[in-house]
Amino acid sequence: MQLPSTCTWLDPPEGAAVRLIDQTRLPGELVLKDCRTVAEVCEAIKTLRVEAGSTDQLREAITHARDELAATRPTAVNLFWALDRMMHVAKQAADLDIPQFRAKLLKEAQAIVTDDLERCRKIGERGAQFIADGANILTHCNAGALATAGYGTALGVIRAAHEQGKRIHVWVDETRPLLQGARLTSWELQQEGIACTVICDSVGASLMGQGKVDCIVVGADRIAANGDTANKIGTYMLAVVAEKHHIPFYVAAPLSTVDFDLASGQEIPIEQRRPEEVCYVAGRLDESICPADVNVYNPAFDVTPHQLISAIITDRGVAQPPFSAALHRLRFLTLA
Repeated sequence: MQLPSTCTWLDPPEGAAVRLIDQTRLPGELVLKDCRTVAEVCEAIKTLRVEAGSTDQLREAITHARDELAATRPTAVNLFWALDRMMHVAKQAADLDIPQFRAKLLKEAQAIVTDDLERCRKIGERGAQFIADGANILTHCNAGALATAGYGTALGVIRAAHEQGKRIHVWVDETRPLLQGARLTSWELQQEGIACTVICDSVGASLMGQGKVDCIVVGADRIAANGDTANKIGTYMLAVVAEKHHIPFYVAAPLSTVDFDLASGQEIPIEQRRPEEVCYVAGRLDESICPADVNVYNPAFDVTPHQLISAIITDRGVAQPPFSAALHRLRFLTLA
């Protein structure tokens, strides 16, 4: 099955819109959602559905939109990277009239989508070398086409290996509390014809102990300059157990995910989410699985120390320990 584009710009008679796949409806049904306002886009990102009269007023509105969008996901540095690109173009286009100004911004937004897709394919090409024929791969959360402009990062590596004819099988962590693995990753793998099995988050250690995991491949929301990596909560636990069993642990992400301003993962801001996500499974508010008024701690991410990571697979190359020097070198390479 050919997936529709993760994010598409439309300009229909009823008004311009960003069309997204509503991930909250997967895997039950494939629904496309058209967002026509900044508030609608912000709501889509917050709830993980994805994730002016004058030029001066338009610039002011864009600045406000940038701030609102940036506030939706404080840990995910690629969001800030894309927003900064848009703001840079807005500054360069300051002297243009409104139609030209809008056209310039739209062109840059479309370029970002194309650029992201190319970067994901490069990650897949570079990462497939680490996947052996017949490998059992464990992944956590969703780092596929649904989380990017298409193809994916961690799933991009898996897709590339599959496209090379390698016979692979993927263990898919359910990824509590929002179940992105069970709902999204397994769905994507099924569409691609890649063998997969959904497991509870607590099963991974047992599988590793039985010798049923050959490697772990995950994505990243932010990587510090030393290689410490923030990813969906539960990733750190997998990395610790993988080290115990001498299993390679790979991170796949574009180099834009590396925040060179942060020396270590201790400086990465961790998004805290609503307690209802833990107490009500998959957003179904009919019955809580927790006692009334119980305290809930719901961080969206945790940080895996660089010492537990075998390699960081990026669009510009593969970084291996020591990561500080390796990532710094990749920073000055061109995409090839």
